[in-house]
Amino acid sequence: MTQNSTTTGVAIIGAGPAGSLAAKRLVDAGHRVTVVESARHPRFSIGESLLPFSMIPLVRAGLLPEIEEAGFQIKTGARFVRGVQTTDIDFRQKYEPGWGTTFQVQRARFDQILAEAAERAGAEMLYDTQVVDADISAQNASLTLRDEGGQITYLNADFVLDGSGFGRVLPRLLGLETPSDLPFRGALFTHIEDGITDPDFDRSKIVITVHPQHPEVWFWLICFSDGTSSVGVVLGEEHDLGEGGDDHTRLMWKWVNDTDLGRLLKDARAVRPTGCIRGYSKNVKSLHGQCFALLGNAAEFLDPVFSSGVTIALHSADLACDVLLRQLEGAEVDWDRDFAVPLRSGVDVFRTFVTGWYDQSLQEVIFNHPAEINNVTRMVTSILAGYAWNRDNPLVKKPASGLAAIRKMVA
Repeated sequence: MTQNSTTTGVAIIGAGPAGSLAAKRLVDAGHRVTVVESARHPRFSIGESLLPFSMIPLVRAGLLPEIEEAGFQIKTGARFVRGVQTTDIDFRQKYEPGWGTTFQVQRARFDQILAEAAERAGAEMLYDTQVVDADISAQNASLTLRDEGGQITYLNADFVLDGSGFGRVLPRLLGLETPSDLPFRGALFTHIEDGITDPDFDRSKIVITVHPQHPEVWFWLICFSDGTSSVGVVLGEEHDLGEGGDDHTRLMWKWVNDTDLGRLLKDARAVRPTGCIRGYSKNVKSLHGQCFALLGNAAEFLDPVFSSGVTIALHSADLACDVLLRQLEGAEVDWDRDFAVPLRSGVDVFRTFVTGWYDQSLQEVIFNHPAEINNVTRMVTSILAGYAWNRDNPLVKKPASGLAAIRKMVA
């Protein structure tokens, strides 16, 4: 061990939802945890609309009371809009019992709440610190850290969890990145004082709006409890994402004003610059290896259309902690069987829905399915509510053939 090195039990890269939840669970179980975060809270992030399934890992980690006390906007479902067609989905009318509501959150505040809870529980937090190299062996790991002053130190750990999100630290350093099987897409987004005065507008539902002439282009509107909202547009590679600054803003509102969102947000005022993310779909060769596992977006990101990102991140952290806690107690574990395979099973269900959204088969189901609540409606609602790991749902067991059958039924 070199002079400028320290040792911990578990090193976690990233103090986002996955990293903070994992840190909280591990320190609550009595393990020493060090979290390395390249920024400092609060910091902006998109991905503000949770799914009800995400409440399960938050409860298991003992994090729900802090979130409830924060006064975030309650989320009960989703409204889908395509021209004159509108479909409301209530997550409480799903196939299985369990959570049917969740929250729409400003991620800067939400992420800070989770990180501070992990720190209060005993996790060591190293902010403004980057992981610039990683040496992973069969027995342990050594991370090379660089702080904001440029000083290099080394962190030795028995195990590393990477929750670095789009930073994708270990996939980059260990050569694990592989192309996503989803097409290139990008998004323009901002936060606004929304100025919505429509008395019939339901702030508890995320609004997903399809462009009237370009069905592959869609918009999100996520309302917060303080009168602000997140708004964004998702575009394919055939569409111009702009060069930055005012160009991004001009393009985003040009698209927004093509839809009914333009009317709804006619009095809106931006409260932060328009952001842009290009080619957001990511994948990796493996979700785990010797002494490490990848969580959330550090492993794979599909698409923002069904708000699955934070839910997958939280569930991946929960699964990883279940396996790691057994391993740290000396039990024999199989990371592929107990972590990678079950995690990917649900991610692949979301992937089928994402693909169905863009080839419009799922759009046809959402907009043309009869309005009455029946088992088919409940099955679809459950997946949209995040219950993509519930194998009791026939649509989870066979998502592709099930979705095809439903589309044929409503055609």
